[in-house]
Amino acid sequence: MLQPLSVSPGFDLWPGLLDLETQKALVAAILEAAKTAPFAHYETPQGKAMSAAMTAFGPLGWVSDRSGYRYADRHPGTGLPWPQMPDVLHDLWTRLGDAETSADSCLVNLYRGEARMGLHQDRDEADARFPVLSVSLGETAVFRIGGTSRKDPTRSLRLASGDVCRLSGPARLAFHGVDRIVPGSSSLVPGGGRINLTLRRAR
Repeated sequence: MLQPLSVSPGFDLWPGLLDLETQKALVAAILEAAKTAPFAHYETPQGKAMSAAMTAFGPLGWVSDRSGYRYADRHPGTGLPWPQMPDVLHDLWTRLGDAETSADSCLVNLYRGEARMGLHQDRDEADARFPVLSVSLGETAVFRIGGTSRKDPTRSLRLASGDVCRLSGPARLAFHGVDRIVPGSSSLVPGGGRINLTLRRAR
């Protein structure tokens, strides 16, 4: 297996880890899953719609509304269970995440146009000892990562289609986000845009 680039302590990047055929298969699986678990722009607790559209794979999906952020076992719009996670994602988690405990959630974020994600921490999971794996598909993202305090300095890097990164250890609760996507940098996603998959152990 390719050795990752250590961007900062606990933040590792595997550029181009997924080949084009795997990327295409994942996009096809996502579009099929979205027929029964459609993408939605969730509300924040403050009542503002998020600019990135979201859905999920696996036993649990992350949702948000005026009641707060949380994991749920059903799509909030349809009331149906989330679609099953593709095998390639289970395999990726076993290789790069945690070989002893399976991932139980894969968040799927769709960025188009001016969509972005402000700096935030992934802290709704029960145990932060498990890493978060992030898979980029489609247009390149300008990704920003800092430290565990909002006051810590940040750095930005570009995540291209097929890149995989891992937040673990000292970077597991690092503030991170997406400043913007680069239009026209990939034609992988029909209609344009970027899809980001984040594998987690939520329970």
